[in-house]
Amino acid sequence: MEIEHMQPYFFGDIGCWVERTEVHKAASLGQASQLQHLIQSGASVNLVAVDSITPLHEACLRGQAQCVQLLLDAGAQVDARNVDGSTPLCDACSAGSLECVKILLEHGAKANPALTSRTASPLHEACVGGNSDCVELLIAMGACLEAYDLYYGTPLHVACVNEHTNCVKVLLNAGAKVNAARLHETPLHHAAKNMRVDMIEVLVEFGANIHARDHHDKKPVDYTTPGSPSAACLKFYETTPMSLQQLSRLAVRNKLGTRALKVIGQLDVPKLIIGYLCYQ
Repeated sequence: MEIEHMQPYFFGDIGCWVERTEVHKAASLGQASQLQHLIQSGASVNLVAVDSITPLHEACLRGQAQCVQLLLDAGAQVDARNVDGSTPLCDACSAGSLECVKILLEHGAKANPALTSRTASPLHEACVGGNSDCVELLIAMGACLEAYDLYYGTPLHVACVNEHTNCVKVLLNAGAKVNAARLHETPLHHAAKNMRVDMIEVLVEFGANIHARDHHDKKPVDYTTPGSPSAACLKFYETTPMSLQQLSRLAVRNKLGTRALKVIGQLDVPKLIIGYLCYQ
């Protein structure tokens, strides 16, 4: 195998560490023919470069689906960890490559790898980039909606911080806890800070507590600019009681939790009611 520096400079439990190999380069650049040639010539697909980056990490970071398939077929470790603890699935979600995510999951990638103090889950990574298709697929594969990142909180927090309303809708409809808190800070606090009226409305419709106070003893409205649309929206919700219809929907959804969409779809009630309960 052709390697820039043939002598490894460290040998540990996870294998031989080398400088970036030709396999890494081909995987990163999407050079499928070159990668296939290297593999057929006996090149290892599991050598790790600096920061424990494998060729599979490189391919996933850049959404090179064909190379991802070749590497996995050649025996690449699907849940290999880099120095930050991220798996290739985390990288594929970060890149927003639905095709890579599908391939990895088909090859047994863990939707819920163990988290460390430096690691975000694949679902967190998908929410950072607003990749709602990846979010939907991960949830369908059992991704934990309440996976907790020390810096950001839950995936719902991350989606709100990064202003991705589509991801917020997907998470909430799947049963994510709308009032999950990190240092008493809820997703609604983040939506208010970002002055996102659309996101505020979605969160409140799913039962967000407009009176929740964070570690600074501030409510969401306290983070808005007086007289702004977001401030007016929150003030309206503070002074206007929810309708019985809305309260009933929240009661049903809270009772069913993450089973809501599946169970509601099986109810023998008019489609209009089903659509309402499913926020359609």
